[in-house]
Amino acid sequence: MHFVETFRELQDEAAEWRRYLHQNPELGYGVHNTASFVAEKLASFGINHIETGIAETGIVALIHGEGGDGPAIGLRADMDALPVREASNKPWSSQTLGRMHACGHDGHTAMLLGAAKYLAKTRNFKGSVALIFQPAEEDGLGGQRMVEEGIMDRFEIGQVFGMHNAPGLEVGKFAICDGPAAAALDEFDIVVKGRGGHAASPHLTIDPVVIGAQIIVGLQTLISRGTDPLESLVVSVTKLEAGTAYNIIPEYVQISGTVRSLKSELRDYAERQIRKCAEGIAQGYGAEIEFKHRRLEPSMVNHKEATHMAIKAACRLVGSESVNDKKRPSMGAEDFAYMLQARPGSYINLGNGQTAALHNPAYDFNDEALPYGIGYWVTLVETALPV
Repeated sequence: MHFVETFRELQDEAAEWRRYLHQNPELGYGVHNTASFVAEKLASFGINHIETGIAETGIVALIHGEGGDGPAIGLRADMDALPVREASNKPWSSQTLGRMHACGHDGHTAMLLGAAKYLAKTRNFKGSVALIFQPAEEDGLGGQRMVEEGIMDRFEIGQVFGMHNAPGLEVGKFAICDGPAAAALDEFDIVVKGRGGHAASPHLTIDPVVIGAQIIVGLQTLISRGTDPLESLVVSVTKLEAGTAYNIIPEYVQISGTVRSLKSELRDYAERQIRKCAEGIAQGYGAEIEFKHRRLEPSMVNHKEATHMAIKAACRLVGSESVNDKKRPSMGAEDFAYMLQARPGSYINLGNGQTAALHNPAYDFNDEALPYGIGYWVTLVETALPV
């Protein structure tokens, strides 16, 4: 059994890495400096098997344990930042205007590097650990591409695990759930095609603005009157584009939004009913619609046995009283879902304390959480791959 104090020796060094990455944020697949920094650190720890250029800028490094042959597990950290102008006022604030680590991926990368350094030194496990440093999580594509490029088979990964910081959860505490943990992500566009004209003569037009407003209201009933209130489904209209002048009723209106769901049947229901709702309202007013629906990230589903393993490791590190194993699922999306479709595994949340929310300009990863994240990774490896 480890105690978190074991990993506090790495906190200052990991905080230096984290703050350097925070000052130098990169977006999407363009995390070239971040990837170089990670690869150099891994090599300095004595890790010899480092593969770069996966999904453009992703990295997978292997550490072999001294306990003999055994399975391989994957540990994943995301590396990309967000197109957000920072307002944290920290000494290590972003040096690139309009970019910042507003989701804590700098901390995730630093914690996995800290675990890599510890594991490369002790190697107190059998089998091997695949350290997965992923680009483009915020785009929702990096995890999918790494899976499509064959990392699970190439590195013989049998189980895969992820971790994300959680503002509002006390530092030193963990939260996790079995089953659906994050929502599937879809997007839709509805173009309402009416007949434009002079705003002083609306009776000579088919006003797509009025029709669009009715559609937006109608979409709200898909949840309030169309689904079980105990089920989880979100339909949010987030964009409305119409018109160019005060005195012209436009030809068309575009309505766009997002759908979040935890169950595949609700995902199917939403896609089907959004179209039917929009078509029905538009036809009632003599208009037509053009409908597009894009399925992006799937729901992220934690596997039972891997989740129990993650809970066991977290409890060994901080005690069962600091581990919430009944966390409510999030309606946010997470592209780690693709890795959990490819292999059994689980995703856990790590307390970040009372900080600004994720994706907020004032957010900053809490360096006090670093030894807990490092310790969790190490304890998980030694729990899953015991000598």
